[in-house]
Amino acid sequence: MAHVVPGEIRAAQRLVRALEPHGIAADIHAGYGLALVSVWIDLVIWTDGLVYRWWGGSVSGRSGRRVYAACPADVPETAATRIALRHRVLRQAHPPCAPTRREAS
Repeated sequence: MAHVVPGEIRAAQRLVRALEPHGIAADIHAGYGLALVSVWIDLVIWTDGLVYRWWGGSVSGRSGRRVYAACPADVPETAATRIALRHRVLRQAHPPCAPTRREAS
């Protein structure tokens, strides 16, 4: 019997592959019918296999709630381009830490 990969995991895998040409590495975490693609601080994309969703970086002036971006999961390249723009902004706000050296004891 062949192993069937759930749709949300396939969508997450397609997004991770679409992010690679942008130089962006990501991790996938899945469960309960959702897959999360962890990219950077404040940049986690979740999908149910139909739509990608992530925080777009703004907060509603009216409700005070975060405003989320969305993109159909059947166009991962489009989502990856939009996510790469958000990633660039977040990397400027939260640059990577310099690697630390462990001192020999």
